[in-house]
Amino acid sequence: MIDQMSPIDRAKYAAAHCAADFVEDGMRVGLGTGSTAAWLVRRLGARVRDDGLRITAVPTSTRTAELAREVGIDVVTLEDARWLDVTIDGADEFDSELSLIKGGGGALLHEKIVATASDKMIVITDAAKEVKTLGAFALPVEVVPFGWQSTKKQIEDALETLDVMGRWSSLRMNGDMPYVTDEGNHILDLALGRIGNPRELALVLNQVPGVVENGLFVDIADRVVIGHSDGHCELRDLVGDTLQTTRRQVDLDAARNIFADI
Repeated sequence: MIDQMSPIDRAKYAAAHCAADFVEDGMRVGLGTGSTAAWLVRRLGARVRDDGLRITAVPTSTRTAELAREVGIDVVTLEDARWLDVTIDGADEFDSELSLIKGGGGALLHEKIVATASDKMIVITDAAKEVKTLGAFALPVEVVPFGWQSTKKQIEDALETLDVMGRWSSLRMNGDMPYVTDEGNHILDLALGRIGNPRELALVLNQVPGVVENGLFVDIADRVVIGHSDGHCELRDLVGDTLQTTRRQVDLDAARNIFADI
């Protein structure tokens, strides 16, 4: 199976493997949503099974919760955990200041709540997600269904005064029906092209009536782990205003153990 993995899957696995090493016995861990986070969950499940790792996990979506239980991880609610040692999650984009766009998988509200209820957030990703300026990936904004058209218009009006390249938005669909989040909300995807000031944009969006949360994660991530298809990963940490980079190598053959339960 490992020989059939695409280069991008190898990179995602490398990032997840590296990040999983930061999880220690007894930790309370937030588990993200998405394809890279799924690799992390399977890696942690292998450690639970093979190494006797004991952790409690708070998933950010129902599908992550199902996978975590499937691989033997103890799942609890955030109310039960109260506070987390670390949250590990993916990203759709990240920049040199470790600001992120998240929400491509539709779980941005839970992801932000869990990440900000943690001592540390570690982002796992591949090199293709790194950008000089955020905005090429459409920015998800979770909105309540009631009056979403009005919310959409007010968002587009607010964008006129902000440093963005595009101002077009669309309702995310699931087939012929609007996409529905785990909290029963809808998502508007904002095609902005470039976001000149992510912090300002995040504040303005959350002031629009009907907006629940936006997919900009600013001043939340502490470390980004970037996986590469050859099995090495880069660890980037913000220490004050300085970005420090280290490198680790991952044994890709270890991924065979993860597929033992599939």
